Amino acid sequence: MSEPIRYRSGFMAIVGRPNVGKSTLMNNVLGTKLAIVTPKPQTTRNKITGIATYDDCQVVFLDTPGIHEARGSLNRVMVDVAYSSLDGADAVCFMVDVSQEIKRGEASRLNLEILRRVQETGLPVILAVNKIDNVRKDKLLPLIASYAEAFPFAAIVPMAAIHGDGVPLFLEETKRLMPEGEKYYKEGELTDRSRDFIITEFVREQVFLMTRQEIPYSVAVSIDLVEEREANDALLHVVASIHVERKSQKGMLIGKHGSLIKEIGSRSRTEMEKYLKSRVYLELHVRIEKEWTRSLRGMKKVGFEI
Repeated sequence: MSEPIRYRSGFMAIVGRPNVGKSTLMNNVLGTKLAIVTPKPQTTRNKITGIATYDDCQVVFLDTPGIHEARGSLNRVMVDVAYSSLDGADAVCFMVDVSQEIKRGEASRLNLEILRRVQETGLPVILAVNKIDNVRKDKLLPLIASYAEAFPFAAIVPMAAIHGDGVPLFLEETKRLMPEGEKYYKEGELTDRSRDFIITEFVREQVFLMTRQEIPYSVAVSIDLVEEREANDALLHVVASIHVERKSQKGMLIGKHGSLIKEIGSRSRTEMEKYLKSRVYLELHVRIEKEWTRSLRGMKKVGFEI
């Protein structure tokens, strides 16, 4: 008589350089948009928890900021957040953008440094070789071989996360690495992040998508008010502040006759309504908080989690 299948549950930290596809992978696994995604590097600033529950397993994915050579205070905090996600994880997904690696001709020095830090934890590691749709197979295989020689991965999964290619195999390998145990979260829970946090992320995503130069990296978003109001239909009234560091940035973010801030608000509201499945009235204000990215005090003042 075969033994009954025992339930598995655990935490999988997704780490890697900026813009390799970590948030895209987690959103694909969850089947919904939870983590914001833009073409710009360093979009993710905080650790985002995504909970995937199956009949035989629950995996709590930890999407993390991209690890980079940090110079400013904010960037150093982001890198610290990424590495701290390894504490308490049961396994690690180390993700690389294969198209960028092939351009370099070898594994980058930073990626090897990240692997060294991961190896110190003793955790099993899946190598997610992302964006394979952008490279030829004869270029892909030597790169995979070089990584296999550099590190004893528990599994290597080529994928194109944006299309879902390779994601089922990634999930299969992830479940295999989870320890036996009960669910950490109730069925149907998607994240332990608050509604307010998700709302601020949707606003910040649109700022990243619709502004240039230094503005996206000088912006933080905080909540002033979230209130459910009953009218003819349920309506969520949201008031949020977009913080910038300089007066010139405020003017650019507002745009001529308020055109840009209105468009940011409209697009943000659309994303909120999709996620919350509720009508949203969104009011945005732009405020100046001088050099908030340069100190822990400034970051806390605009609502950044430290």
